[in-house]
Amino acid sequence: MQRVLPSVVQISTSNSTGSGDVYDSSGDIVTNAHVVGNATTVSVREPGGTKEVSAKVIGTFPPDDLAVIRVQSDAGSLKPATFGNSDDVQVGQIVLAMGNPLGLSDSVTQGIVSATGRTVGEGGGSTALITAAIQTSAAINPGNSGGALVDLADQVIGIPTLAAQLPGEGGAAPGIGFAIPSDTVKNVAGQLIKNGKVTKSDRAALGITAQTAADASGTATGVAVISVSPGSAAAMAGVQPGDVIVGINDEHVSTLQELETALAQLTPGTKVTVRYTAGGSATVHSGTGTLGSLTS
Repeated sequence: MQRVLPSVVQISTSNSTGSGDVYDSSGDIVTNAHVVGNATTVSVREPGGTKEVSAKVIGTFPPDDLAVIRVQSDAGSLKPATFGNSDDVQVGQIVLAMGNPLGLSDSVTQGIVSATGRTVGEGGGSTALITAAIQTSAAINPGNSGGALVDLADQVIGIPTLAAQLPGEGGAAPGIGFAIPSDTVKNVAGQLIKNGKVTKSDRAALGITAQTAADASGTATGVAVISVSPGSAAAMAGVQPGDVIVGINDEHVSTLQELETALAQLTPGTKVTVRYTAGGSATVHSGTGTLGSLTS
């Protein structure tokens, strides 16, 4: 624990407060995209003290709720964390969640890995859909976002990002939190540091911009396609702007969120069958295409 906690910083913007993990010796810090929001610069409080420095937002990837910021000065005083291999995470192993919940700096909670491979949406208007998420019983509260989920070998195996909500009650469900796996973090952070954007992710994409379609009564009827990228899976399948996607393979989709959830279960390079209606017709057409990789 003592080797990781000095690598967990507090991040503040005009609208939010969260946590971040020092990623390398160049002053790069990885955190959640929802912590950074639309800010271009943020304030970073170094671990174990009151010193604050400015950091520039290098890039964000909202689909995975990840962002990288870079400290403008005194980067040499920051200690990089060691990121482990989340594929090695085992259900039942003890983990620690480190961060700044409710502004309480340098806080640590303990729990176990409750499950792996979860797909969870953040809700609240967020477009993030976390795939292969690690579920943990370690307490995750507001301000823990962007911090560290750490194993007993002092390796970061995930970035805590949200807690489950009690249905209909609005409060957090005790002992059910989720973290972005470290393998995803390393992939996305590496690309953001190198390019300022993600050019190739592990997330499948149809290659469309779209929104949920609804009938006159407001009932969702599918996914209305606004544009189609040339050479994409959707283009291969014959989908055109104005069409309404109603299914992927054997799975029916009524909303954009359902489509995104279906795609989250697939990988780039997979061949899929897209079912859609064209030009206002009720006739369902189908075509096949090979999924691409979601980018910034």
